[in-house]
Amino acid sequence: MPSPGTSETGDVQPVRTGSTDDSHGPAGAGSTQPLLDLAVFQLLEDQLDNPLIARSFASDFAKLWTLRYEVLARAVERGDAAGAMEAILSLKTSSTMVGGVRLALLAGQFEEQIRNGDLADAGSLLAAVLECGHATVLELRGSYVLRNE
Repeated sequence: MPSPGTSETGDVQPVRTGSTDDSHGPAGAGSTQPLLDLAVFQLLEDQLDNPLIARSFASDFAKLWTLRYEVLARAVERGDAAGAMEAILSLKTSSTMVGGVRLALLAGQFEEQIRNGDLADAGSLLAAVLECGHATVLELRGSYVLRNE
C-alpha cells in the first residue's frame, strides 16, 4: 500500500490538506493555496532518507511555532528590521520544508515588504501570519506527519 502522496508506482503525488478558501487573509497572501502539501513533506522524508528525522523536524516546527511568532512580533514592535528579517526567513524556510505552503507564501510577502523598507506595512500582516501559522500547526498535527504525537 503506498504512503500518502505516492502512487502505486512510487511517484510523488500532491496530497493537500486544509481549506483553500481563506477569505480573512490579506489578498494575495496565498489564500487560494492549501495550508499543507504533504507531497512536499514527503520529499523531505525522501531527501533525508529517514521519515523519523523529517517527522522530528515537523514536531519541532509545531513546538516552536509560538516562539517563532513571538520573536517576529517583538522585532516588528521594536522597529528592528534586521531581527524581523531573520525571524521571517526562519519561518519561511521551515514552513516550506514541512509543506506549509500558505504560511511560506505569506512569509515571502512579509519578507518582500521588509526588503522594500516597509516594516510597518509588514507588521500589518502579523495577524494573518499568526492565524495561518496556528492553522498550519493544527493541520500538521491532524495529518499522518504528527498524528501520533
